[in-house]
Amino acid sequence: MSESVGPASAVRPFLVTAGRVVGDADGRSMPVETQVVATTEGLDALDRLAFEEHDIVAVCRLPQSIAEIAARLRLHLNVVRVLAEDLRAAGQLTVHVPDSGVIHDASVLRRVIDGLRAVPDSRGVTP
Repeated sequence: MSESVGPASAVRPFLVTAGRVVGDADGRSMPVETQVVATTEGLDALDRLAFEEHDIVAVCRLPQSIAEIAARLRLHLNVVRVLAEDLRAAGQLTVHVPDSGVIHDASVLRRVIDGLRAVPDSRGVTP
């Protein structure tokens, strides 16, 4: 007998981010196109990082956008935003927010769209 998969629980993301929905103290979220890369300190700390933080630093050996990280790790976009800000503050990630006037490059937008399409829905199904 197969069990149907219900909607994704909001409890796990709430616990992972300690209830926070934005990463920085100013109440702003990182744009999805923000590029993130692990620092030497972050890579050296991998064995001391817990779960999602470990996975984010590990996947960021090469620059990744916030959207790409969420898609690759199958994490909620806001969870990645909050944890990436925490990791940046701890010196474990370097963050580059593209200048809003420069984001007209179609290849960047295509990569963001592809990353978002790779994020599974609440049933775990990738479109």
